[in-house]
Amino acid sequence: MNTTLKRTLAYFKPYWKLILVSAICSSVVGGMDGAFAWLVEPVLKKIFAGKDTGIFLLVPIGIIILFVIRGVTRFTYDMTIKLAGQKAIQDIRNTLYDGTIHQDMAFFAKESTGELMSHMTNDITQMQEGTGQVICGLFRDLISALSLLGVVFYRNWELAIISFIVIPATAYPAQLIGKKIKNASGRSLNVMGGITSTLQETFSGIKVIKAFGLEQRTAERFRAINLDFYQQMRRYIKYESLAMPVTEVIISLGVAGVIYFGGSQVMSGRMTASEFFSFITAMVMMFNPVKKLQSSYNILQRSTGAAERVFRLMDQQRSIYDHPGALEVGRSSGSVEFRNVSFSYDKEPILQNISLTTRSNQMIALVGPSGGGKTTLVSLLPRFYDVTDGAIFIDGHDIRNISINSLVSQIALVDQETTLFHESIANNIRYGKPGASLDEVISAAKAAFAHDFIQQLPEGYDTNIGDRGVRLSGGQRQRICIARALLKNAPILILDEATSALDTESEQMVQQALDNLMVNRTTFVIAHRLSTVLHADMIIVLEKGRIVESGTHNDLLTNSGLYSRLHALQFSDRDAGEIANEP
Repeated sequence: MNTTLKRTLAYFKPYWKLILVSAICSSVVGGMDGAFAWLVEPVLKKIFAGKDTGIFLLVPIGIIILFVIRGVTRFTYDMTIKLAGQKAIQDIRNTLYDGTIHQDMAFFAKESTGELMSHMTNDITQMQEGTGQVICGLFRDLISALSLLGVVFYRNWELAIISFIVIPATAYPAQLIGKKIKNASGRSLNVMGGITSTLQETFSGIKVIKAFGLEQRTAERFRAINLDFYQQMRRYIKYESLAMPVTEVIISLGVAGVIYFGGSQVMSGRMTASEFFSFITAMVMMFNPVKKLQSSYNILQRSTGAAERVFRLMDQQRSIYDHPGALEVGRSSGSVEFRNVSFSYDKEPILQNISLTTRSNQMIALVGPSGGGKTTLVSLLPRFYDVTDGAIFIDGHDIRNISINSLVSQIALVDQETTLFHESIANNIRYGKPGASLDEVISAAKAAFAHDFIQQLPEGYDTNIGDRGVRLSGGQRQRICIARALLKNAPILILDEATSALDTESEQMVQQALDNLMVNRTTFVIAHRLSTVLHADMIIVLEKGRIVESGTHNDLLTNSGLYSRLHALQFSDRDAGEIANEP
């Protein structure tokens, strides 16, 4: 038994009672095959040789009773083993999902969403089909084969050897074909991951596809991937279809030998016709579970290929985790220090020697050209990534020594990508504080200037906002995200281009909500529009991963450095003077 199969079966251990019931019932079903083959000879002898009409009349009744018992036990073993399989697969899916969402951001930067979805759905479904069918038929077919084997050896051991000798001969082609099936199944699942990824990209980006008239090009790309999937599945279908005919051809050699030598014994008088018929019945019935076991092996190989993909994802090591003795800290004062911080992603330097100290309730603006490292810098604060060199401190504590749950409780994030979920508005706001009362939700919405438009929706706070909030405007979505951050009430706030994608009217409303949000909080603001950060306590100018300037708006304007040049690009001389003189 290989490691993957052992690991899969370990998930069935908690449900051993269901498996035990299934094993007992399937053993009864399998044993009935042997009993039926055994009774053929004495029944035929009494009916045809002994002219026993009483037995003749009881046979139909006996058959009905036998199959009623068989049906009940078959239903029981099938039901219990499938329930056990469903529970085990549910545990595997839960473990995989839990492990995946706890991965660090570097993991999600490498893995496509479609591939992850394929692991969660296609791969685990493949495992479910395999384990359910294999374990379901294992006891039944094995007991059936063994009981029938006992009958054929009892009836005539010489003929039994002839019939039995071909069974080991099926092992090598079964193993060879099974390995081909496993490999082909694994490749097809890889391609299916590509199909899922393409579908996810297509439907999430359908507006862009239509805006640029890319429907035909997208369809052609999908056809190419789908063709690749067909080609992989064709190999799988070929090997799966080949397995049973090869087995049957080998088994036919044993059947032909038995008929020849058995028929010779009947004609020579060394064996009665009823004994021979009983033997043939048992032998033919025995080959059926043998073929089913062969089919189960192929299904198991296909399932193992899927399981390897699932466990490979499950075993991905996290780089962000709680260190031993991690601290649980109370509410922070908002004091943050970046001390000689450097960060590289895949050996590519992103940030170099960043040193920055903030006091409580300060507003720190991060500006500079795209690609300067602004978003990366604030992403280090909640440990989306860990620093390569240096350290980050909150209230004097190295954030790597603070538990992750305690750390993220100190930080709220409002991103330019308004992430909302396919739930009610109230539950989307509650992501900031699970379990918050409706009054708390409404209070946060009012502070975010979202209450009025929410009240106008058909079901108010119970309105389901659709996938990613598509039923709301950009400004409305952003205000719900702000309400979520307000409800969390964290002492440190990160605003990453929170108004960059909004029109002027929406931006004004959202900016008012952000002003409410920033009260009594240490705030890191990333902005390309310098008009939103003119009154920051400190403006940090980043270029190529380094701090090239820092100071207040007026200080930086007089330096004639990068900030001054960026400012000149965005404002005319008149506008710049008016803005600088704003209270």
